[in-house]
Amino acid sequence: MVLLYTPELDLGKRMPDFNLQGIDNENWNLSKCMGKKGLVVMFICNHCPYVKSIQDRLVEDANKMKEFGINTVAIMSNDVDDYPEDSFENMQKIAKEKNYSFPYLLDNTQETAQNYGAICTPDIFGLDSKGQLHYRGRLDSAGRDIITKELPRDLVNAMHELAEKGKITSQQIPSMGCSIKWKND
Repeated sequence: MVLLYTPELDLGKRMPDFNLQGIDNENWNLSKCMGKKGLVVMFICNHCPYVKSIQDRLVEDANKMKEFGINTVAIMSNDVDDYPEDSFENMQKIAKEKNYSFPYLLDNTQETAQNYGAICTPDIFGLDSKGQLHYRGRLDSAGRDIITKELPRDLVNAMHELAEKGKITSQQIPSMGCSIKWKND
């Protein structure tokens, strides 16, 4: 496991479209995922301890953001041959166990992760309704720690500000997690 931190925000960059199969066996693209006020694109996986530690809060926060017009999509880009815990079948299982209320997509070619510049799990991108990048950071300050007190909801608060004001002025702190498991060429 290699711990990585996400790079600085490229504010206003138009993020690339994608066409990926979801665990529901439907194909999803940026416009199909987009909410009225924006979209959170999360690169996650099943086996990463950083993702496991935030899964319940991810679902809570996705549901909260939907209330103000921000949808969420999760994308799994790891090499499933080397990491079978991240297989399509296991993606379906985890999504059901954790009650994912958002599409969970398989990036089998890893092209979407590369196009977004994703480097770790979780790697979280917050887009406005035009697909422009406004947030790249963490869910909250817990990391892999067990939460013993209520933490500020960094992602939710930032995306609420984007939905209400059209921009984010709050500090954005990088996400940290395991490196994406790239396929060997």
